Amino acid sequence: MPAISSSSNPRLKQARTLRQRKVRDETGLFLVEGVFHVGEAAASGAGVEYILYAPDLLTSDFAHELVRQQSDSGVPCYATTPQTFSSLAGKDNPQGIIAVVRQRPTPLADLSPQNFNWGVALVAPQDPGNVGAILRTIDAVGASGLLLLEAGVDPYHPTAVRASMGSLFWHPIARATFADFALWAKENKYHVYGSSAHGNVDYRAVTAYAHPLILLMGSEREGLSQEQAETCEQLIRLPMRGHVTSLNLAVVAGVMLYAMEEKLQGR
Repeated sequence: MPAISSSSNPRLKQARTLRQRKVRDETGLFLVEGVFHVGEAAASGAGVEYILYAPDLLTSDFAHELVRQQSDSGVPCYATTPQTFSSLAGKDNPQGIIAVVRQRPTPLADLSPQNFNWGVALVAPQDPGNVGAILRTIDAVGASGLLLLEAGVDPYHPTAVRASMGSLFWHPIARATFADFALWAKENKYHVYGSSAHGNVDYRAVTAYAHPLILLMGSEREGLSQEQAETCEQLIRLPMRGHVTSLNLAVVAGVMLYAMEEKLQGR
C-alpha cells in the first residue's frame, strides 16, 4: 500500500481533530505521539485503534519492530510521507509515529483500598503538564493512581500524555465531584492529607502517614477551599524561605509523595 501523501486523508483528519478536547470527549479517543510513548501504550494493553507512521522518520530498529508487531497483532498501521506526517505532529523534529488510542477512565466506585492503597486527588487542575508530571511521580514512588475532582484539565491532553512518560497507561485515573470523593473517602476509611500553604504542620515534622492514604491538592490558582481543607485530617505545608509564596503543583506533589513513601506506615 502506498504511503499516505494527502493531508485530507480521513485517518489524518481524525487524528488532527483529536487535539481538541471536545473531539476527545465525544469520541473517547486521544493521541499518543513518539516512539517511547506509543511503545508504552502497546505494552500496557491500552486500546490502540490505529497507528500513523512515517517510515523515513523512524530512526531505530525498536520503532520499526514496534510497527511490525502492532500490525501483526491486528492494529491498522498506516504509512505516510514525512511531509504529511510533519503536518500532523505536535512538535518539531517528530519521531515519526503517532497512535490513536481509546481512553480508559476508571469509575471512582471501582476503586478501594484493595486496588488503590494510596494516591493523589487534584481539585480542578489547570495545567496539563502538571497532571502528566504528577502521574509520572505517582509511578516513580509506587503509588496507585490519580483522582481528578471538579473537572479541570483533560488528562488526555497531548501535553499531559507526553509529560506522563507512559505512566498514564499503567495507573487508574478517575474523575468525580468533590462531594462524591469526600463520601467515597469516608466510606473506604481513607486518611486524607491536604497540601496547603496555610497548613499547620511542616512536612518534615510528620513522623508517619497512615494508609489507605490520599494526598489532596488544590488548584494552581485557588488552592484548597475551606470546605475541602475540612475533609483533611491534617494540612501540611512546605516551608518557603525566599520571596516566592508558592511552588509549582507538580513540584509540591513530588516532594510530598516521596516524603509520604518514606514514612508510610506498614511498608
